[in-house]
Amino acid sequence: MGLFEFIKRLLFGSPAPTTATQSGDDSPLERPAESGSASAATSAMTPAEQHRQRMRYQSRQRNAGRRERVRVSLRPLRYESSLVPTSASREQVAEKPYLFATCSVDPRQGPRHGYLDLSQDADPRWLEYYGLPVLRTPQDLADWLQIPVGRLAWLTQRQHRERRPPTVREAHYHYQWIRKRTDGHRLIEAPKEKLRAVQTQILEGILNHVPPHPAAHGFVEGRSIVTNARPHVGQRFVLKFDLENFYTTVRYSRVVGIFRSLGFSREVSLWLARLTTTALPEQVKNPEGLPGWHWSLAPYRAAHLPQGAPTSPALANLSAYGLDVRLQGLAKTYHVNYTRYADDLTFSGEARVLPALSEFIPLCQRIVRSERFVLNLRKRRLVRSNQRQVVTGVVVNQRTNVSRREYDRLKATLHNCLRQGPQSQNREDVENFAAHLRGRIAHVTQLNPARGAKLLEMFQRIHWTG
Repeated sequence: MGLFEFIKRLLFGSPAPTTATQSGDDSPLERPAESGSASAATSAMTPAEQHRQRMRYQSRQRNAGRRERVRVSLRPLRYESSLVPTSASREQVAEKPYLFATCSVDPRQGPRHGYLDLSQDADPRWLEYYGLPVLRTPQDLADWLQIPVGRLAWLTQRQHRERRPPTVREAHYHYQWIRKRTDGHRLIEAPKEKLRAVQTQILEGILNHVPPHPAAHGFVEGRSIVTNARPHVGQRFVLKFDLENFYTTVRYSRVVGIFRSLGFSREVSLWLARLTTTALPEQVKNPEGLPGWHWSLAPYRAAHLPQGAPTSPALANLSAYGLDVRLQGLAKTYHVNYTRYADDLTFSGEARVLPALSEFIPLCQRIVRSERFVLNLRKRRLVRSNQRQVVTGVVVNQRTNVSRREYDRLKATLHNCLRQGPQSQNREDVENFAAHLRGRIAHVTQLNPARGAKLLEMFQRIHWTG
């Protein structure tokens, strides 16, 4: 090959081989018939079809190196009791073991054949661990409460069918309907004086000795709405859930299980649960002030934690311990922060977690359902960092801060107290209105010292006498 031929091939390429040469060649190049048919098929396609074909090809190329998405599933959680079991043969006794013992039921020998001794399965190990009194029988409980055992039985509504008082007058609670901020009504069940004294002693002598989960911040000593909000400061997103009917969802059987897990005998656990739960009497009027059935009464018919009893917040936190453990573990897996204040669940995290929320949220819902709670899906909120992020009333975008609306409202109240007197602003007849305002100012000062100092200066100029 001469110099001219070399330059020609370099500039214009090699000439196409002839058909005879291709047919006689054993090289693995594509045959003209195949190449011609492929080009003919491509040229016969419309531009729209060619575009769709290119898009399908590009999609296959993108997905070829992409890792297959793994479906996340929850393993069933099994709770194992650490208490020492008691054989049934030891529980059934012929003689009455203690006052108010339950009659044994034997279908072969009639409905009243002996008694059940439910006082033998107390576990002193756990009682000693939590620093709780060793109580085995109703008499032990009455002695610890320093009341007669007959009055103790009266407080448990033992004399009534299904432990439900037939009338409001015979109930140990005061009932009052209040309207929720959004929609519907909430029933406040405040215990009367004698029952409140017993519940207060149960709270101080038993429940306050049992620590709740670290993620629980509501009604816990040393924790507040501020400590609940701090883990969510400066996050790319804040995800908020609300548990519906938080107190009424915690039923009598679950409260019995809580006291059993602390080491008390079954007999004492039953009595403690009766003292801290209640069932709504039939004669309670509905939120409209009329007798008869109303949909708002449904959650209160079964024995539940009453909203208004001093023991209910602590028992609600303990009942949600398993929920907190599982949600905390899920949040840790996804590198998300988690806290709970009463019925408010809050999650927060960085921007890299946002694509995973499509599987994270359903997993949260499944955990809540399996723990026998109910989510209020209408109150679910996902707030990004370019919006105002508020957690239990605390703004958390850059630092914990008071909302502008709350600050302006309190400032206006103090301003009107200066001009018109404090009584003009005490529209709800708060008993100690000065202490009430001072507490609100202290809350603002904790979140924003500069704004709190301005409000405190206005407060000190108010004339509280005359």
